[in-house]
Amino acid sequence: MKVIRHLSPSNLAPHYLADKFTRLSSVLTIGNFDGLHVGHQAIVQQVLQYAQQHQLRSQVMFFEPQPREFFAPNDCPARLMSRRAKLDALCAYPLDELICLPFNAQLCQLSASAFVEQLLVQGCRIRHLIVGDDFHFGQDRLGDFALLQALGEQHQFTVANTASVLYQGKRVSSTWIRQALQQADFALAEQLLGRPYCISGRVVYGAQLGRQWGFPTANINLPWRRLPLCGIYFVEVQVNRQGAWLPAVASIGYRPSVENDNQLAKLEVYVLNANNLHLYGSWLKVKFLHYWRAEQKFVDIAALKSAIADDVNAATLFFAGSR
Repeated sequence: MKVIRHLSPSNLAPHYLADKFTRLSSVLTIGNFDGLHVGHQAIVQQVLQYAQQHQLRSQVMFFEPQPREFFAPNDCPARLMSRRAKLDALCAYPLDELICLPFNAQLCQLSASAFVEQLLVQGCRIRHLIVGDDFHFGQDRLGDFALLQALGEQHQFTVANTASVLYQGKRVSSTWIRQALQQADFALAEQLLGRPYCISGRVVYGAQLGRQWGFPTANINLPWRRLPLCGIYFVEVQVNRQGAWLPAVASIGYRPSVENDNQLAKLEVYVLNANNLHLYGSWLKVKFLHYWRAEQKFVDIAALKSAIADDVNAATLFFAGSR
């Protein structure tokens, strides 16, 4: 798979002229794909199937930041996955090209017709487009599904609606998954995602307060403005995408008892019974299993240390009972 971050006529064709592909036209889908849930997965499969049937290149396009994050950074929905996690998840599919474009002022100023002509026709050499019938595009979101169909006739590409995926009679959506996570319904979230809900990231050096208190934690900085989860959770972790899942207790949020800047979100993980486990620089995947308590500000460090000890004891009992 080729990951493309800037579209130009020279960015696509030479790659394919040099290998077994000679197909210069494509089938494309566009979306946020936040969470890459079972509905998104069905769309990707639609793209792959159509590409195979019609001998076209298969493409998925998304934007970073997500459009609502650009327009309303303080009022956008909580994000389910990072850009890196989205790329990793999409790269698991045999797509020909994954197009991740910067969503910026220049892109926002493109008219609907320019969006189609410059990005889809010239950039992607599109032959077939698969999007939802509520898809909007171009400056001020003036482009809609009907306009796409009209522009498709003009530029000789077809447009199809995405297949809906239902669970218990309801359409699967990223919004529904956020609601499930907020209610700590991880079983429902897993059904909608097609996998357990996880957050991944690189372990960085922190203030090492946990180590001083006898609970060394692995720290992952979270660049999201709004979090899908907040509080203390019982989790399992996997190191560097391999090996066994290890029981752990995690805190996700803004650490009100030790941080002055409540805008800096962190995921802290204490792995149970893992003496001499060195995680700095490792890639940690954290699977959320059970909500324990809310994040809170303690009156002093002694109260915080006591609460952490209680969290660790409760997590130990939880995993002992689940084995």
